[in-house]
Amino acid sequence: MRPPHIEEFCNEFGIKINDAHRYPEIGETRAVTTLDRIYRKYGEGHLRLVLTTIREAGNNLLLMDETGFWAVSDMVRKCQPLIDRDASALLELWDVMPSGERQFVAQDLRGIVPIRFALNGMLYERIVKRFGPNAEQLDLLDDRRDAS
Repeated sequence: MRPPHIEEFCNEFGIKINDAHRYPEIGETRAVTTLDRIYRKYGEGHLRLVLTTIREAGNNLLLMDETGFWAVSDMVRKCQPLIDRDASALLELWDVMPSGERQFVAQDLRGIVPIRFALNGMLYERIVKRFGPNAEQLDLLDDRRDAS
């Protein structure tokens, strides 16, 4: 049985809930239990920030599974001071950050390290590059080098 409050959140954010046997497509999830755990652990406001981050960042194609939800939850918690200061800047970054691609790459580490932690490292590296102390300094492998 699906928790009614999680169903309401999913409806509000335009997320379709699939049965557990069906692989989710873009805009769908079957990780209802994960959403309920995040809700119970961090509260309604936090879950709203997580879902807003995922849904407002329409270009990132993050898979809304256990790993994706927990990774965004972790980054929302870590970046709370930035959210308080300038939430729209962080949402803009999430929109252009290739989160779905990073999530796919992180799958290669399955069995070596937890996928959530690998994904968090890749996402946080992007956040630090944009908002960290050396945000203006480009490195040799930075994909922003060629940006006009």
